[in-house]
Amino acid sequence: MTIAAIYARLTPVFREVFDDDTIVLSPQTTAEDIEGWDSVNHIRLVVTIETEFGVKFTVQEIAEAANVGEFVSLIERKT
Repeated sequence: MTIAAIYARLTPVFREVFDDDTIVLSPQTTAEDIEGWDSVNHIRLVVTIETEFGVKFTVQEIAEAANVGEFVSLIERKT
């Protein structure tokens, strides 16, 4: 799966989880950039990403992913 394809599928996931159709993702996007990205929504986001892409993240992978680009890299490696 290409990085562009991952972003094309990931953007709607973020928009759904955070109920914001204006979200535009970049590799540098972090929780500080998206209103409502708290610990509860982080869990919802991870579960939704896992479901969308058919992958599973370890607790360590989730903890170490500091921005969207790192999530994209994880998805790319696992798909």
